[in-house]
Amino acid sequence: MKQKIGILYSTVDGQTLKICNYIHGLMDPKKTSANLYSIDNFNSNLADFDVLIIGASIRYGKHNEKIREFILNNREDLGKIRTGFFSVNLVARKDNKNLPSTNPYLIKFIEQIKWEPDVLDVFAGKLDYKSYPFFDRIMIKLIMKMTKGPTKTDQPIEYTDWERVKNFTSKMLEDE
Repeated sequence: MKQKIGILYSTVDGQTLKICNYIHGLMDPKKTSANLYSIDNFNSNLADFDVLIIGASIRYGKHNEKIREFILNNREDLGKIRTGFFSVNLVARKDNKNLPSTNPYLIKFIEQIKWEPDVLDVFAGKLDYKSYPFFDRIMIKLIMKMTKGPTKTDQPIEYTDWERVKNFTSKMLEDE
């Protein structure tokens, strides 16, 4: 019998969706029935899934409030299925902040919602100054300056470690 998998995401600039599409592409359609859902229009029953993967990006130090509320409102049902959560943020580009145990945004989020998914990870995102609205561009440059990141680049820099995303996906499907 095919495993039913939901991939739920929130994204600001599209990198989390890109990661979710990559995860979806790794699924074997002979073994799984996997669907992507934006948190903005998710209305499925969690009992319909064997596995739920949730991906959320960071903006100004916080995950999307809808993701937070979804987890808080469904914690009991999430405990009945296999779950995975990953955070996407630029701080994870740094070696000392790229693990679930060292990424400050992920640590704070998990502590606040008091939830323990079966698989937890953090992925570095993408830096693309040209695509940001003016205010976001200024704020992100300020943050990057404070964290010793690039502040002047004409080309997008993708920090996502795709092999790590692949390993996360493999862990999610181990019970398949």
